[in-house]
Amino acid sequence: MGIADAGASLFVTGTDTGVGKTVASCALLHLLRARGLRAVGMKPIAAGLEPSPDGPINADVAALRRASSWLAPVSQVNPYSFEPAIAPHLAAASAGMRIEIARIVQAFEALRASADAIVVEGVGGFLVPLNESEDAGDLAVALALPVVLVVGMRLGCLNHALLTRQAIAARSLRLGGWIANSIDPDMLRFDQNLQALRERIAAPLLGVMPHRVPPDPASFELRLLNDI
Repeated sequence: MGIADAGASLFVTGTDTGVGKTVASCALLHLLRARGLRAVGMKPIAAGLEPSPDGPINADVAALRRASSWLAPVSQVNPYSFEPAIAPHLAAASAGMRIEIARIVQAFEALRASADAIVVEGVGGFLVPLNESEDAGDLAVALALPVVLVVGMRLGCLNHALLTRQAIAARSLRLGGWIANSIDPDMLRFDQNLQALRERIAAPLLGVMPHRVPPDPASFELRLLNDI
């Protein structure tokens, strides 16, 4: 039995922003769908919009919707969307809003009524502020899901990954596994760094994403080293 068996969902976080959470989330959605599950992606908070035929939408949100079993309502997939690509609590303040975790949980429950599994992509790193007193870790606690950590493999990733692992444990959350994303093609001693993390993270390495920029994140596939 893996961390994403029928009826289960996942919370995907990262060691930083821009480390490949969306690509990993889309890959996980493909794997869940291949098992015959009705799987849907959710990005509760997104900053940065792009034009589309249906109006402005965040590119990560669009990718998650395309990788899902069906096109769930944007209001449920992405309850909070802001135009400037800045920290979420700052973007919300600029819009005269406050990010409320209860609203996100409500959207999650609405999706769960039709889904076997939901892949929830966090925003930024694990402790990015959401409002004056809560952060993304508090959102993970409210959803009470197993966490998948995406590690951006580059110089400094050991410290970032191990600190994030500690932060996840401090919230009494289960780290179900981690994914190594080769974001720096010139990283020295990649294999040794990967082994150092495997020795120090008490959760399975689910897979390694090779360095490439996919034309569509929703089409990216992940070859698993361990079952999810």
